[in-house]
Amino acid sequence: MNLTKDKKKLGIWMSTSLVIGNMIGAGIFMMPSALASYGGISILGWLASSAGALLLAKVFSRLSVMVKNKTGGPYAFAKIGFGDYIGFLVAWGYWISIWVANAAIAIAFVSALTVLFPILEENSVLAVLLGLGAIWFLTWFNSRGVSNSGKMQLVTTLLKLVPILVIIAGGFFFFDIDNFVPFNASQETNMGAIAITGSLTLFAFVGFESATIPADNVENPEKTIPRATMIGTLLTTLIYILSTVVVMGMIPMAELASSPAPFADAMRIMSGEIGEEIVAGGAAIAAFGALNGWILIQSQIARATAIDHMFPRIFKIENKKGAPIWGLVIGSILSSMIMLMNYTDGLVEQFKFMILLSIFSCLVPYIFSTAAYVSIALQSNPGKGSKTSVFILGSLAFFYALWAVFGAGEESVFWGFILLLLGTPFYVWMKWKYNREQ
Repeated sequence: MNLTKDKKKLGIWMSTSLVIGNMIGAGIFMMPSALASYGGISILGWLASSAGALLLAKVFSRLSVMVKNKTGGPYAFAKIGFGDYIGFLVAWGYWISIWVANAAIAIAFVSALTVLFPILEENSVLAVLLGLGAIWFLTWFNSRGVSNSGKMQLVTTLLKLVPILVIIAGGFFFFDIDNFVPFNASQETNMGAIAITGSLTLFAFVGFESATIPADNVENPEKTIPRATMIGTLLTTLIYILSTVVVMGMIPMAELASSPAPFADAMRIMSGEIGEEIVAGGAAIAAFGALNGWILIQSQIARATAIDHMFPRIFKIENKKGAPIWGLVIGSILSSMIMLMNYTDGLVEQFKFMILLSIFSCLVPYIFSTAAYVSIALQSNPGKGSKTSVFILGSLAFFYALWAVFGAGEESVFWGFILLLLGTPFYVWMKWKYNREQ
């Protein structure tokens, strides 16, 4: 089903903001604290994960050109490369990981606002209502058409970058190189510290594939998607590394490691007490923008899978604006239920468990997409030199994605694998139902 109702599509700026906005959530505002106990060597971890993310982004950029006008991103790539079943497993895991992650993003949005409105920390009912309000406002906004979603993403992306860019630009005036001594502050070897910090930072790059998913809603997708993917990933990489270096240079590592709000502390050094509120507002906007982008993506991945008869047909039903309305509603209902777990006594651990599952589920598509890239590229019979470059890029990206899975931890991988297998009966049922209707 093509989107002929809403002629407006995502251009290069909206597509790029979708990539940047989905990658940069509220988590970046805590990253310097998480890395501080390892010292300046954590910057090398950032560089390692950045190199891997750029390799994956390059693979997805090439796949978007090779697999033209196929909506669904990783799902479409895996399906073409390995068939229906693998494609379904990728879509199943990816879709679940998104609506689970959206619950966590909504909670991060509320948490950021507690600095501006302390009552949210004391009144859990108000906090829940605000989180649910964010989810359902953005669900309604996405139902107004993909162009509206893109405009929201562009605005929130620009706004969330303001405090980060201010710190990058002004922080160097308060920079002290001595804060990076000792370079490796942990008990790990240098290589061990790089590996650990690389694992910690790699999850910050999840979302670089965002522009490939709503492909049939993108203007001139053969050019726009690869450009948006690479530009968005490169800009995000620069922002991540520069902001971390500046904050680490402004605040002593021992103090930074125990800071609950490192960017707020950095802004306070630059501008006084008002800095904390500016950064809190930036973190809230970052979470709000990321939630907008991922609500769009979760409905589009379900829509693409439903079009191929592997998800219930309700997910491909569109409203007059061309938005997959039931995909939006169902995903947000599930996100709301997961978010409520975090505010319910006895269900907090279950909430954490679901987040753990989502980590692995969003990495599986990278594994299959990198392998699909090599498979699809070789089917096009490239020349000898091209085959070599395909194997080199595909192999490097594949092993980075595999390393990312390793970094997710044993528990994540174990339960994530179980989650994927649980989708098999659903796949069999959908196949049987579709064949019976033929």
